[in-house]
Amino acid sequence: MPDHDQTEHLPFDKFREECGVFAVYGHPEAGNLAHLGLHALQHRGQESAGIAASDGKDVYCHKSMGHVADIFTAGVLNMLPGHMAIGHTRYSTAGDTAILNAQPFSVACNKGRIAVAHNGNITNAMELRRDLEDHGSIFQASSDTEVVLHLVAKSDQKTLESALREALLALEGAFSLVFLAADRVIVARDRHGFRPLAIGRMNLSSGPAYVFASETCAFDLIDAHYIGDVEPGEMVIAGPEGLTRQFYAPPGRNAQCVFEHVYFSRPDSIVFGRSVQASREKMGQMLSMEMPVAADVVVPIPDSGVAAALGYATASGIPFRHGLIRNHYIGRTFIEPSQAIRDFGVRLKLNPVRELLQGKSVVLVDDSLVRGTTSQKIVRMVRGAGAKEVHVRISCPPTVSPCFYGVDTPTKRELIAANQSIEEIRQFIDCDTLAYLSLENLHKAVADGDSKYCYACYTGKYPTELVNIDELMASRPNR
Repeated sequence: MPDHDQTEHLPFDKFREECGVFAVYGHPEAGNLAHLGLHALQHRGQESAGIAASDGKDVYCHKSMGHVADIFTAGVLNMLPGHMAIGHTRYSTAGDTAILNAQPFSVACNKGRIAVAHNGNITNAMELRRDLEDHGSIFQASSDTEVVLHLVAKSDQKTLESALREALLALEGAFSLVFLAADRVIVARDRHGFRPLAIGRMNLSSGPAYVFASETCAFDLIDAHYIGDVEPGEMVIAGPEGLTRQFYAPPGRNAQCVFEHVYFSRPDSIVFGRSVQASREKMGQMLSMEMPVAADVVVPIPDSGVAAALGYATASGIPFRHGLIRNHYIGRTFIEPSQAIRDFGVRLKLNPVRELLQGKSVVLVDDSLVRGTTSQKIVRMVRGAGAKEVHVRISCPPTVSPCFYGVDTPTKRELIAANQSIEEIRQFIDCDTLAYLSLENLHKAVADGDSKYCYACYTGKYPTELVNIDELMASRPNR
């Protein structure tokens, strides 16, 4: 047993977060607003963060490893002047964990000084990179985002907008991009709309300011009003001329990531035009009707299981209780006692309320079950607190396939539902019953009557042609 460990090595049994992007145009404190926006998006990535700002003449950039609040001190923000800015908070899905891969990326080229930040995964990035290197491009990082900058820089198009449009047409996969030039902000979304990108407006005495973010919770903090989304295949320009919207390509088959509503996004956000809280409560309600069980108490696995558990309790009439308390103040490094404590990592993060669990038949509600190892430890913890029965309910279908569109997921062999039956999983995590929400009811929970979502992690049916799955798997960071 090592003397110490990192919290990242003891995660809950979840997909890793993706990234968060933010952009603002037309506000005198753009850098500070970007900082606040990233603070609201911190849940989407805790590895690194960065902001690029412009005063209309030059682009200033600062980025570092760590959390937003630690990186952007008052002194740092004073070095990010101007009325426009973009920001990024990162968890690596392509490229190594290193400061070189922190975003935004910034470069001076024949289109001027530009910076870019990205949420998603460009599935043909390696092919594009090899071609660019064959023609003399020199890369500084291993992130797929840098490919976009090189495509723009090498374009023969005269304007940044035209060069960006040309670059976007060469990309495959998932991307929500925010660009910063000396005098404008440009944002774009892939043709399938995998990753979210919302538009907000702030009414200032000097005129409107426009903001863009992965989730609308970033707007609430700065008192911006949500006015809609960047559409799939759309490029939106905020500049001296105002707000300009244009399609760089016709929209493709809609493939919004349903996992944004299942787990990734904050419940106080509107994502893809729909309340995340409403979706999750509906998942719980439908799970209760589809997979009922006689029990004394409904307990969420915090924090992401809370909304679904509320829905389950409401539909079933079983009382909802916070029977597991999460510690939100864990440092990155901790010392474990030399006499090893069983399930130490989970105990560090969760503690049962014995008075609520002892002698009770408990429904444990969680949003997902990926490897099963953490669920096993939580069930053991709840039994140890005196529960007489433990019934696990998962508010999504079994996860059987990895994602290649901007989410760091385990390989197929690591996904327990891809390799074991529900009964085998039940035995592994040692609960009395185990049930998942059906795919049909997940459709209903997110009101997907028009087939707008991607369900590849539950079906193995990917909405785009994947360029090279072996290369895509090899490009994932070490976990």
